[in-house]
Amino acid sequence: MSQSQSHQNNFISPPQHRPRLALTLGDPAGIGPEVILKALADPQISKNFDVTVVGSQDLLLENYTKVLVSGNLVPLANPENLSILDVALEEQIKSEILIGTGNAASGAASFAYLERAIAHTQKGEFDAIVTAPIAKSAWKAAGYDYPGQTELLAEKSGTDRYGMLFVARSPHSDWTLRCLLATTHIPLCQVPEVLTPELLTKKLDLLVECLEKDFGLESGKIAIAGLNPHSGEQGQIGREEQEKILPWLEQERQKRPQWRLDGPIPPDTMWVDPGKAWYSSVDSTKAADAYLALYHDQGLIPVKLMAFDRAVNTSIGLPFIRTSPDHGTAFNIAGQGIADATSMKAAIKLAGELARVRVQRRGGVMGG
Repeated sequence: MSQSQSHQNNFISPPQHRPRLALTLGDPAGIGPEVILKALADPQISKNFDVTVVGSQDLLLENYTKVLVSGNLVPLANPENLSILDVALEEQIKSEILIGTGNAASGAASFAYLERAIAHTQKGEFDAIVTAPIAKSAWKAAGYDYPGQTELLAEKSGTDRYGMLFVARSPHSDWTLRCLLATTHIPLCQVPEVLTPELLTKKLDLLVECLEKDFGLESGKIAIAGLNPHSGEQGQIGREEQEKILPWLEQERQKRPQWRLDGPIPPDTMWVDPGKAWYSSVDSTKAADAYLALYHDQGLIPVKLMAFDRAVNTSIGLPFIRTSPDHGTAFNIAGQGIADATSMKAAIKLAGELARVRVQRRGGVMGG
């Protein structure tokens, strides 16, 4: 019996202490398959998590062989020993997938993998989804016009309240960085218009709920960025802080007395304390429990500077857990054996930890 067939038995009687994770292959032409094989070769992963790869078994085997032939001697999990939920692709699509080249075929494949993972998770067969990276351009070439995987996850689950939270644990101080983006994949010129008090409340609600539900924090400090240089300098460099953010913050402070809401903090200084906390446990007491950045690069430039190989993209607000490594498909190095699997390992571990917390809060057991 093949691993993809025997996978169905795991749904019947999974190990009760191990979270069941669906791990999508991502774009099969990128580094997703490689970092998956490297991550699943880690004994700590296989010991603590019941992972099922959702994708094409033969494409995973092709990547495995290509990395072996590359001569880079790195530990790899053998696809023949993995639990795989094999997603059938049309022969035409499969024939057009080339490692290192993202195209419509690889986009169609990665879209199909995510759809299958969502469907099985909604049936209760998985406790969380971990997604390898996809190329948005490949999705569009295949006819799927979504800003990213998060939006498809939200649509399929009927969710209109969701956000992108980036989480990373420092290897230097053990401090945990959490950064939520108020706006994500939109042009910079649209940010001031989109950034309404209603949107900010929605994002702050999500962040507080996540801190309480998934991280066990009943109170703490949340730092909120300003939009303009120097946070507008009292209206001299933009009036968004004076007219939108400050009145909104005052209302939110009244509603949430257990949370210290600092802001709007000048964007160029907000990241000084977390930067210190990342490298020294002595300085971690000054850092906030979470950071709310107002637009994509305002949050992700500092996050990637500190934690590029460790940050995990966590979709909050969904009815199920979803994490993803904080890097792209890297077509230029696919199949060469040099891709770093650190962020993929972190995504798997965080998904498992969050799944355990949710199960414990429900008073249940893992796998039930």
